[in-house]
Amino acid sequence: MGSTDGIKSMNFDSVELVAKDHHYINIKSQKTNNAKIMREWIILKRNLPDSIHVQAYETRIDLLRAVIIGPDGTPYHHGLFFFDIFLPSDYPNHPPQVYYHSRGYRLNPNLYDNGTLCLSLINTWSGTKQEKWTNRSTILQLLVSIQGLVLNCRPYFNEPVFEPLKNTMNSMWVKRSNHYNENAFILSCTTMQKIIKRPPQNFERFVVEHFRQRAAPLIQAIDHYHQGRVLVGQLGMTSPSSLASAVTISSNFKTDLERIRGQLEQAFASHSIPVPAKPRAATTVKSEKKDEHRRKGLLNRITSFVLNKIWKKNK
Repeated sequence: MGSTDGIKSMNFDSVELVAKDHHYINIKSQKTNNAKIMREWIILKRNLPDSIHVQAYETRIDLLRAVIIGPDGTPYHHGLFFFDIFLPSDYPNHPPQVYYHSRGYRLNPNLYDNGTLCLSLINTWSGTKQEKWTNRSTILQLLVSIQGLVLNCRPYFNEPVFEPLKNTMNSMWVKRSNHYNENAFILSCTTMQKIIKRPPQNFERFVVEHFRQRAAPLIQAIDHYHQGRVLVGQLGMTSPSSLASAVTISSNFKTDLERIRGQLEQAFASHSIPVPAKPRAATTVKSEKKDEHRRKGLLNRITSFVLNKIWKKNK
């Protein structure tokens, strides 16, 4: 993650100086409980999953930067979601402050375009006593909660007013949830395009290596969605249909997919990251098959005519 570490390095590392684009860099360093923060570092080093990466700063141990890889089976798959973290002087008695690098897009009810993370664990949203921060809570718990509870497969129901309906099978609510997933995927891809062009400091190499591995499946997912082979948010849970138009999609969503595919291709090309060729339209394939069938029929008739002539001549 740092200047000498790539995507295959440990999920936790530390560098000496704070990234200049860190959201909390201008907050003056305060006297902190160093022992408690060092304990957090150890917990992160030992327990971070492969899909979460954290960088600490040796000259400002009260600051962290984390990136979460969007989970498969959600509209956030293959995406990168960056968070800056500030630990107050009385940490862990009070929760950390967290800023989300939104790039100006709100792609989830809990992630605001102004960078606010709305989560009961850090007391930015109401919740039960069990959901609130305590002095036994950890940064690891926070990051895993963001990945599992915020970046989930049906984020539409993260809205408190809709949360009781999250397990509904009512067609109206399912349709609304699917439509939200479509928008969330487009905004996630748009955010990724911005991140590729201008990665957070110290994560430049990480971003490029991540998309060198994930560009192809991301573009393939866009193509599957465009062809109506699978619902957004279900890749990894179900296999794409072998038939186009297995899922009904709107013309607006198709247009958005075509636009974001082109933008991502350009962003990947700037780092020489290859992407799969755009699949031919179904109508083109059908037309080519029809032409091929016609050519074969003509060839068969010519062959039969010639063979018949030869047979009559030799009779």
